[in-house]
Amino acid sequence: MSHDDTRVNLGKAAPELYRAVMALDGQVVQRAKSAGIADGFSHLLRLRASQINGCAFCLRMHTRDALAAGESSDRVSVLPAWRETQYFSDKERAALQLVEAVTLVAHDQVPETVYAEAAELLSTDEIAAVEWLAIQMNIWNRVAIASRYPVGPEK
Repeated sequence: MSHDDTRVNLGKAAPELYRAVMALDGQVVQRAKSAGIADGFSHLLRLRASQINGCAFCLRMHTRDALAAGESSDRVSVLPAWRETQYFSDKERAALQLVEAVTLVAHDQVPETVYAEAAELLSTDEIAAVEWLAIQMNIWNRVAIASRYPVGPEK
């Protein structure tokens, strides 16, 4: 038995809870679409939370999904250093900053400065959608990391 086999797979151990998280995910994606957040950028927001949390399973998934949704490999590759680039619009930068703040909530909550900047550039619907994307991604990161989902080259 490998180290990974010793972990409880949360989805298999509690399938009703996993289905509830899946259903919530569908609602979060729908909310993002209705707020006008592009599918590709939605995956970048999820990817950024996963980078912070170090979730290999979700990193691979949302990198692939972002590229499949039309995001450029440049935008994907510079995402950890987005502040140092000119690849993102002011609205996208506010959304990325908000996702980071929600993901790092234990550090300093969601600072007023971050929220104020988001409120200047994003609508109420966009703020809600971005925050829900961050919350949902943090759920998935914790499920995958706690369960030690296997991540390796596909055969």
